[in-house]
Amino acid sequence: MDSRKVFDSIPEQFDKWRPRYCDELFDDLTAYVNLGPNKSVLEIGPGTGQATEPILKTGCAYLAIELGEHLAKFCTKKFSKYENFKIVNADFETYKFEQQFDLVYSAAAIQWIPEKIGFPKVYDLLKSGGTFAMLMMRADKRPSGGYTDDPLYSKIQAVYDAYFHPEIPYTCHLNYENVVNYGFVGFECREYHKTRVYNADDYISHISTHSDHITLREPYRTQFFNGIRKAILDCGGEITLYDKITLYLVRKP
Repeated sequence: MDSRKVFDSIPEQFDKWRPRYCDELFDDLTAYVNLGPNKSVLEIGPGTGQATEPILKTGCAYLAIELGEHLAKFCTKKFSKYENFKIVNADFETYKFEQQFDLVYSAAAIQWIPEKIGFPKVYDLLKSGGTFAMLMMRADKRPSGGYTDDPLYSKIQAVYDAYFHPEIPYTCHLNYENVVNYGFVGFECREYHKTRVYNADDYISHISTHSDHITLREPYRTQFFNGIRKAILDCGGEITLYDKITLYLVRKP
């Protein structure tokens, strides 16, 4: 399986359980680009649209490119009420676009594209003065710093050590700051924070949508998810995730 298409097998679950980005981020991005009906936007890899609707609501001329066939169909149905929504089911790395954009953005998907391919192509797709925005959400099972001895964290880590052997390991390690090496200017990094609380079953549903968790196979899969569930139940029945949401911004001169 192409590791970039692993999410395409679970569009409904992906849409239900993947977290959304915060309103403050979209307010900042909209103001930064001055988004409105006179602006053209490309989203790379929308998935099921976790970062799509706030952009559509600006009235911009929106185009998405999505590699997954089922994800593209899901988005087409989900956003059918928006006349400004368009999507192409194709590979960003090889697709030949016929226009340039005021904003190109990606919510985590850009990390699946080698920077030597993705960053130069985005640069060429932008109009002069256009914005490239990259969104990323990272969750920790412990409060910021994480220096306390957290029994739940320790139990969960033990389960990972024993049973987490995915068929397709997660290997994305994009250095977002490298974008300035490809002609972009005005690099900014803005951070936002929020928390999420799950019960044991909902947390299992959530992590089941992670790329490397999707590819877990027996005999490890059942033992892994049962172990995570037991760890949470043994420690009060809830788990809190501490999200750090990052917005990276650059411009094309």
